Amino acid sequence: MKLTSLRFGVKQTFRSIRQNALMSLASILTVALSLLVVGIFGLIAVNLDHIASSAEKQVEVTAFIKDDLAQPAVDALKARLKAVPGVTEVTFVSKEEALTRLKAVFANDPGLLAEVEEQNPLYRSFEIKTDKPDAIKPAAEAVAELPGVLRATYKQELVEKLFRITRGIRVAGMVIMVALFLAMVMIISNTIRITVFARRREIGIMKLVGATDTFIRWPFVCEGMFLGALGAVVTAVTIWICYTWAWNGLQKSLPFIPILPKQPLLLNLTILIVAAGVAIGAIGSAMSLRRFLRV
Repeated sequence: MKLTSLRFGVKQTFRSIRQNALMSLASILTVALSLLVVGIFGLIAVNLDHIASSAEKQVEVTAFIKDDLAQPAVDALKARLKAVPGVTEVTFVSKEEALTRLKAVFANDPGLLAEVEEQNPLYRSFEIKTDKPDAIKPAAEAVAELPGVLRATYKQELVEKLFRITRGIRVAGMVIMVALFLAMVMIISNTIRITVFARRREIGIMKLVGATDTFIRWPFVCEGMFLGALGAVVTAVTIWICYTWAWNGLQKSLPFIPILPKQPLLLNLTILIVAAGVAIGAIGSAMSLRRFLRV
């Protein structure tokens, strides 16, 4: 594209925005609101996915050890557990450690464990983590077969229910995101089409005096990109403020919920939103012009 055409396009963009201030404002607000809906849902979706992933990582196998197993045999068992396919971490829990954890659970009622504390009937155990959630079940089955292991548990029903929920969240999130994005493109395209329709005479005159389609299209595409970028900036600032407020509030009131930190999430989301706003503005303008260029 020639420099004169580029300069003409930029000049026409600002002139058009001044002359159609109300319609330009409507386009900016439409882009901002549409991107805001997608952005907020996107934040909710990635945080739900993060919470689900965190929950999956906490799932582990507990292998209880027989009481008559000597310490050298326990050490050998630990080495064999590490060799089980999928196992990434093995932690030994002594009888004393198990009792300490139990006392922490019943910290409000210490008398309840008075007799247990004297005899300590709890088993020694290994806590076993795997490289991926799907490896939990086969690892538990393999661990249970090892000599010296009393039993291996991993709360099968709870784990399988958790995996079904996390898979549902991910699939539903993707479907809804795609649907919202398509709806947003349609809404913005129609809004820009109204702007183009109001200037159809101007386009017709330019065609009649011999202007090329590229020459006519460029100012509109440039305007669409500019309006899309402005709307995206409004959305990014709104999301930045809202997420910061929500994040600070949750950290104070519900700190145990593993939500994503503000950075680099907000920075990446801002870049994505601005890029989407510019792209949608350009595509919407180009699509809306096709009909009026057929003169």
